[in-house]
Amino acid sequence: MAGAAARNTTMIARLSPAVVSGGTMVACRRSYQVTAMFSRLHNRLRRPEHYGLVMLIVTTAAAGFAMSAQGTVVANYFADELGLAGPQFGYITAIREIPGFLLIFLTALFYRLSLPHLTAGALLLLSVGYGLFGWSTSFWTVAPWVILSSVGYHTWLQTQYALGMSLTTESRAGRVLGLISSVNNAGSLAAMLVVAVAFQSGLLTYRSTFVLCGALALIAALAIVRFPRMRDGKLESQPQERERVPLLTGIRNAIVLRREYRYYYLLSLLDGGRQQIFFSFGLWVLVSRYGLEVPAISAILIAVTALNTVLGAWIGRLFDRYGEKPLLAAVNVGYVVALAGYALVDNVVAAVLCYVIYSLIFPVSGIGAATYLRKVAVADELAPSLAMGVTLQHAAAIVVPVATGVVLNYVGYQIPFLVACGFACLTFLATQRLAPERQKSPRRLAEEARLAASAAGGSQE
Repeated sequence: MAGAAARNTTMIARLSPAVVSGGTMVACRRSYQVTAMFSRLHNRLRRPEHYGLVMLIVTTAAAGFAMSAQGTVVANYFADELGLAGPQFGYITAIREIPGFLLIFLTALFYRLSLPHLTAGALLLLSVGYGLFGWSTSFWTVAPWVILSSVGYHTWLQTQYALGMSLTTESRAGRVLGLISSVNNAGSLAAMLVVAVAFQSGLLTYRSTFVLCGALALIAALAIVRFPRMRDGKLESQPQERERVPLLTGIRNAIVLRREYRYYYLLSLLDGGRQQIFFSFGLWVLVSRYGLEVPAISAILIAVTALNTVLGAWIGRLFDRYGEKPLLAAVNVGYVVALAGYALVDNVVAAVLCYVIYSLIFPVSGIGAATYLRKVAVADELAPSLAMGVTLQHAAAIVVPVATGVVLNYVGYQIPFLVACGFACLTFLATQRLAPERQKSPRRLAEEARLAASAAGGSQE
């Protein structure tokens, strides 16, 4: 039998040597290509800027899913399960926004923590807060979890940008932030679809949805905890005196408030007033004024999120190519058109179109303000300065919607949107003052001079 098999093999080889050798060569070539591809991928992922980006992408997607899923069901949960009335909704909103206003002081308490560990801690708070939402029975039992999750949420708002910009150089910061925006929207879109389908089919309840949100936030915390300590896309050496305490690497200033960053603060304050008016009353107008039902509102939100997922990375690259001044100016012209249309045009199609336009360009403001700050600030002051920006946004967000809400009751819904137009006009004027090359802080100039001198000394050697 063995001899017969050997003779058959020899005969086949003699009859078709080209087929056998050709097939072997193709198989070897494909095997080599696959091996080379995995080898290149492995080598790329060994570089800190690449595996750091993977960590940030996983964290952003998981956190985006958790926040969107929670936001999708929480209003119905408050009404259906807890029986909260109108005034209590306002109280809950105020409680939720207070940590954003106090963010600069909250992050100052933990300034000795490195940025990745601060982020992981914030997402852990978010996880606990979301996970325990479903066991609440009243306003007073849900309020602690609202506060806890809000602290985590608002801390993550500013640390994600600081982490992203640490992975790359100044000239590529926009594309990284654009990618983060796209990934966040992808997580949000997945959450909307999963929650909608699972609720309709009975696979999820309110409690199980909140547990799912907590689990995703926990995954986000675990994914970011080992994020590399980076500066301008390179690993930053750890000071010798901190080697024994790994949690304390990357210590930041507790609070930063500098005159050199005044335009970033101004952009944050004006953006906070404008965006809070729109997001407080935008959907309310579509529902109460034009009578849009839940399916129509859901379709609008899903469409906007899907478009932002596709456009985010492209928008970020535009900032790297053209800079902040022209793009932020153009975006604020878009805000004026969308907000004025919302206030003055009495047509449901036009109102929906204005809502979509505003929602599509809304992420651009945050990316532009952050990349501008990146160009004028030193790396050590980036995170606390972003926290100051969030605090200023919420200072406007707490005052402006309340004042315009009172006006809305007596005059009409048009006035708040015209006020928001005014904020956009002021922001447009502020963008004309942006000149990051001439507005760098003294510490940033000193750092650049030191690096240039070091590079010159190295080249002479």
